[in-house]
Amino acid sequence: MHIEVVGSGPALVLLHGWAMHGGVFAPLVARLRDRYTLHLIDLPGHGHSRDDDTPLALEACVDAILARTPPALWIGWSLGGLFALHAAAMSSQVRGLAMICATPRFVIDDGVAGRPWPHAVAPQVFTQFAADLEDDYRSTLDRFLVLDTIGAEHGREELRTLRQQLFARGEPAPRVLQQGLSLLEETDLRDALPGLRVPSLWIAGRRDRLVPPAGMRAAAALAPGGEYMEIAGGGHAPFLGHADEVAAAIDEFASASSRHPREGGGEAP
Repeated sequence: MHIEVVGSGPALVLLHGWAMHGGVFAPLVARLRDRYTLHLIDLPGHGHSRDDDTPLALEACVDAILARTPPALWIGWSLGGLFALHAAAMSSQVRGLAMICATPRFVIDDGVAGRPWPHAVAPQVFTQFAADLEDDYRSTLDRFLVLDTIGAEHGREELRTLRQQLFARGEPAPRVLQQGLSLLEETDLRDALPGLRVPSLWIAGRRDRLVPPAGMRAAAALAPGGEYMEIAGGGHAPFLGHADEVAAAIDEFASASSRHPREGGGEAP
């Protein structure tokens, strides 16, 4: 698995979204590298990790990343948020959790089992993307990028950036794109939230069409001490068009997290 290490200072681990790679975080890297050591992950099958045969599964990927990174604050965008949340729930090596346009569950739960989760997308969205990938790989990826940016204040610029980044490190492997869609459709980590022992920050884009802000607000309320913030003009990738706001929020959160008392006494280093 390819992990790019940039900057100096306290460690941050950054996990990208579906079909992308660590290079998509360039605006945040530019704003944070003078104060933090950023560990930019290319998930298996993506970017420079295209030939990595680690399964695109929560436990396998998190174990591999934990083995190669120091204690750190983990930041997950979209699909990457599922890996970050899973790591925060299972490892004391995670010193804080920042979720960017990500929730513990990406699809609607109609509440048949008594646990409704209405602030999400219909499961058919991911099922349709999976079917379309088989017929027209490139056009399907481009439609997903449009969905990432539609309605955002700086949507045109963000779409242009995502299109430039998409194949900048080679094409993502089709098998992991299908696996990623399955993760988005099937994963439910809501049970992990009440037991989180680290502070969490939930950054939503008010104009996000994939992860409604109401879902992120609800997730933050389920996590002890969870903090919620909303980027007024942000879509699904607010760290592109509103990089200053997102970087400032991460900076403030990282500073506060370093003083957060951890289980067993004392403060996190």
